[in-house]
Amino acid sequence: MKDRVIVVGAGIGGLATALRLQAQGLDVTIVEAQAYTGGKMRTVDVSGQKLDAGPTVLTMRWVFEELFEAIGEDLNATIPMSPLTVLARHGWDGSDQRLDLYADHNATVEAIGGFAGSAAARRYQAFCAESRRFYQTLEGPFLKGGKPTIASVTREVGLSRLPDLLALKPMSTLWKALGKHFKDPRLRQLFGRYATYSGSSPFQSPATLMLIAHVEREGVWQVDGGMAALALSLTKLFEAKGGKLLTSAPVDRITVELGRATGIVLAGGAELKADAVVFNGDANALATGLLGDGVSHASPGTAPQRRSLSALAWQMVAETEGFPLSRHTVFFGPDYEREFNDLGAGRLPSNPTVYVCAQDRGDEGTAPGPERLHLHVNAPATGDHAPPSDEELHRCEQETFQLMARCGLSVTCLDQAQTVRTGPQDFEKLFPATGGALYGPSTHGWKASFDRANPRTKLPGLYLAGGSVHPGAGVPMAALSGRLAAQMLMEDRASTRR
Repeated sequence: MKDRVIVVGAGIGGLATALRLQAQGLDVTIVEAQAYTGGKMRTVDVSGQKLDAGPTVLTMRWVFEELFEAIGEDLNATIPMSPLTVLARHGWDGSDQRLDLYADHNATVEAIGGFAGSAAARRYQAFCAESRRFYQTLEGPFLKGGKPTIASVTREVGLSRLPDLLALKPMSTLWKALGKHFKDPRLRQLFGRYATYSGSSPFQSPATLMLIAHVEREGVWQVDGGMAALALSLTKLFEAKGGKLLTSAPVDRITVELGRATGIVLAGGAELKADAVVFNGDANALATGLLGDGVSHASPGTAPQRRSLSALAWQMVAETEGFPLSRHTVFFGPDYEREFNDLGAGRLPSNPTVYVCAQDRGDEGTAPGPERLHLHVNAPATGDHAPPSDEELHRCEQETFQLMARCGLSVTCLDQAQTVRTGPQDFEKLFPATGGALYGPSTHGWKASFDRANPRTKLPGLYLAGGSVHPGAGVPMAALSGRLAAQMLMEDRASTRR
């Protein structure tokens, strides 16, 4: 008889875990509270059209190539996607200037030279070399390895590459490190934004987050059908290979017998037995008792002050004029530090940075008439105890659209009543025990990356996957957490049998 595994949650981490365990011959069932799979990779309907309402950027394609190879499938044949030439376009408050970052390194160097001068272009090349060095140093011991410790990373890097490890500047903040590379405050602001990819502040995150710049330069991919198509394809593969999927099936608790996870009880009372359980939700949901007292000790919780950022997001169908949007466009205000001071104090920013995903555009090109837009502003993760009031939400919305107008972009929503707005309190309902945080714990401080939850919990038979777990937040990182959870489960299974 096959060993039975239940995966609670059908986000990317859960789907990746389930597919890998299924390929190892285990009997896998996924149980999902929502009516759809994908977790944060969800869609919403606006004026009869579907819009991505979660992650919009796909990097580290190799993670999914490895996943598909592990399950005997071809990524190219299953999920069509194409690389973007323009990684992102950037505009600044009160200025008609814009700056594009390109997949082609030389094109970016030339663009920065034209934008901020030849000295800035030379400094950018030094920045690229350093961020590449950061990534190459940490890829093996941190991203691809098991749950790392400071000692294990040092040991794996080895004495011969100790200078590379010391060069990571863990005690320096990203903002401080960027100041040594870029004299133009706009460039410092642009590259400081990489901290928000993990829901963190560049003024508190370690300089090692510079490696995200290298990841992006390695390629940003546009998935045919939108990001949700990736989750849908993984779901179809799982079911086609014999996996069982239960949707609209919230879990009441994870059962424990003789000090081991033994299955789940659904909200309706039905009990499902298993030899192991993988929880693909925020690890803090365990610690706060949402999955039962029996598993509350299995993994450390996340204190509210350690949460990553939430968001205020809008999905709409609109007409745009003026500033020429690319698929990914960022608009910056004049006072970046003020934005993060507001967020740190639990307030919506009075000086927001606005990200716009124009989902009907590629690199250049104009949208054919009305287009689908996803707008995103950073927000504090206070959705469970001090959510923004309607007045605060309205004020932030006004400031968001006024900033875009000052940057030259006019947005005319075709049907205001059809616009979907999602704030911290809404994200808390979708992802319980987070306060609306979208990236698990923040990466503030040099030890933060080592403090994320371990895919192997303290409770035998219970494992974790997802953005709150090592190695971190983001679509490819969640998939890597699924790889680690499956690997650790199989190792423990073999050890127990011996």
